[in-house]
Amino acid sequence: MIPLAASVSPAALARQLLAVLGRDGARLRRIDDYLHGQHDDPYMPPQADDEYRLLARRAVSNWMPLLVSTPAQALYVDAFRPGESGGGVPAAADSTTVEWEHWQRSRLDARQAAVYRGALTYGHSFTLTERARNGQVRTKGLSALRTAALFEDPANDETPFAALTVVTWPMGDDPGRARLWDARNEYVVRFLSLDDPDSVTVSDLRRHGASECPVTRFAASVDLEGRTVGVIEPMIALQDRINQSVFDLLLAQTYGSTKVRTVSGMAPPIQRDPETGEPVLDAAGNPVPLPINHNAKRFLFAEDPDVRFGSLDETPLQGFIDSIDMSVRHLSAVSQTPPHHLLGQIANLSAEALLAAETALSRKIAEFRVAFGESWERVFRLAAELSGNITSAGDYRGEVMWRDMESRSLAQSADALGKLREQLGIPARGLWARVPGVTQTELEDWEHKAEQDDSVGQLASALKRATPEPAARPAPVAA
Repeated sequence: MIPLAASVSPAALARQLLAVLGRDGARLRRIDDYLHGQHDDPYMPPQADDEYRLLARRAVSNWMPLLVSTPAQALYVDAFRPGESGGGVPAAADSTTVEWEHWQRSRLDARQAAVYRGALTYGHSFTLTERARNGQVRTKGLSALRTAALFEDPANDETPFAALTVVTWPMGDDPGRARLWDARNEYVVRFLSLDDPDSVTVSDLRRHGASECPVTRFAASVDLEGRTVGVIEPMIALQDRINQSVFDLLLAQTYGSTKVRTVSGMAPPIQRDPETGEPVLDAAGNPVPLPINHNAKRFLFAEDPDVRFGSLDETPLQGFIDSIDMSVRHLSAVSQTPPHHLLGQIANLSAEALLAAETALSRKIAEFRVAFGESWERVFRLAAELSGNITSAGDYRGEVMWRDMESRSLAQSADALGKLREQLGIPARGLWARVPGVTQTELEDWEHKAEQDDSVGQLASALKRATPEPAARPAPVAA
């Protein structure tokens, strides 16, 4: 069977990928707007004045960055463990491998967070693994707002048969420029608009050096239809509900949160002509009242016994506050974010209660680690292939090592590791990697120092070197 990519021209692939960007652009930009606090306005009357619109802008309570940051801050790759070290023996995590050297050269310790945040925000992000001009292989992240990929089976394939990323957008008569990759080659694409397929041109053919498309997709969640979804888009309706509740609270607080004093049966004093004493009339023939200087320091009194003074109670605000609190709790439940992360209420909570509250978040993070880990493993295989390491390029048993980000004290961890050593007989060095916060560089330093401190082993090695080998006895000769 001929692969789909082989039967489609590069120009047709470019037009199809640009159309994908145009189709998904509005949805992704709306998600991007909500991430940065540019939300839809809450409902207000059509005749709303500037004061209403000011309150609407102040009503935006942006919870979206927290929904992205909470799981993203628990995703941190610390090391890579190859599948085998030789002879079928599983290898240990090692920072001297070709894969990890590529990781450090690409500065992915810091840049990996942007890949996760992009995938969690838009549903997917991408990385590009390529050989630079100096011959070194590097990996960098690509934004979902600029990048699209095509899969024969988007639900199950990890390797796209083509991908495109926009380098510069069109400006006036100047065309935009994009980079296109298929399974063998890279092309330069120029276009005037995403919805103008006739303006697309493809040129500058060159080999990218890999045996498959060098772009890797990082998907937060993929269904069997191949659709990706992040953590923001499902929460937009709840975010709008919170903004509406806050807007209603601000309206009630601004216009109805104070008592209103009333008076009935009293006519205000009117202006009079100082010469004639007659009332001054306005254009409609009505007397012009004198301005009343009334504030909290002054009292009103009337000589007429029929005048009645009263007051209107203020609008209770607790109902609005309870509505906001309920909506935030709904947001917490639907997004699997612990309530104390959103509400800041952690008083009188035991360690067991905190652990139970974060169980759903831990499961969510574990799901992301599985999905993103598979993508990083493909990146490592691509980097090994481009570096000429054929063995590592075909290693499908390697895995990334995620940092343990659970909130446990060092004393608790040390006690648990000590029990594993004493009660189960697990070698002490095998437990070093489970120490909270330890890095691969620290593990190697510990190994080096442990070898230096092994005085018994050093003495045995010295005696073995100083003791001459016994002479071999001659073989007996048959009589």
